[in-house]
Amino acid sequence: MTEQDPLAEALRMVELAQRSQLDVRLMGGLAFHALSPEWKAPIGREQRDIDLATRSRDGSSLAALMSAEGYVPDRQYNTLYGHKQLYFVDPERNRPVDILIDHLEMCHRLDFGDRLQICDVTLPPADLLLTKLQIVKINRKDMLDALALLAEYPLTADDAGCTGISLRRISDLTSNDWGWWRTTTGNLDQLNPFASQELRPNELDFGRATRFDPAAQLAELRAAIDAAPKSMRWRLRAQVGDRIAWYEQPEEIPHGQP
Repeated sequence: MTEQDPLAEALRMVELAQRSQLDVRLMGGLAFHALSPEWKAPIGREQRDIDLATRSRDGSSLAALMSAEGYVPDRQYNTLYGHKQLYFVDPERNRPVDILIDHLEMCHRLDFGDRLQICDVTLPPADLLLTKLQIVKINRKDMLDALALLAEYPLTADDAGCTGISLRRISDLTSNDWGWWRTTTGNLDQLNPFASQELRPNELDFGRATRFDPAAQLAELRAAIDAAPKSMRWRLRAQVGDRIAWYEQPEEIPHGQP
């Protein structure tokens, strides 16, 4: 039987996958709660769907594990898109599970297939932050997820397991791809006034003072992005600027009946 709490259920599935020697990690909104368990977000984890990340070589084995645990696949969707994404539903709780394979494709592409072993349970903090910073039309919930991570985890020069947000990981993307840079810096510019002027008293409530000042973290992250040497590809695309769209419009593909 699946767990009523979606975070507990997501962690259960990650553990089951690891017992089967499958590389599966938690991503999406629940991953931010997994990394910041004391965060008392007004939009709580109870309202979150489950999002998992895995590698192509583990996709079919993970699908079999999901079915064995009672999850029902969207067979048509999985046949058409199973090379990059799988979709299951917990029929008892009517809770969807999205499984992304090797990369996230939304406004920008984020490859994570070679980064699943950095953390034990979730994608690395830098990758989780990038999943929010790549959203061109970022919303309040996404901004809160990003700020919660920045409030609790230090910025580190490189990957430090699950203990820090890798500046190298972020600047590697933003210094080689102008589109990534344009969206990321645009969102950082939005997060600054949001953090200082629009946060409600309980939205970053951890039951204690935050470990880091989100505004200071945003400033340090922006400075690191600005200071990173830009590639020739980046410079050529920068000359075009906003005259040509620098991002993709995410396509919402409907799910059929499992």
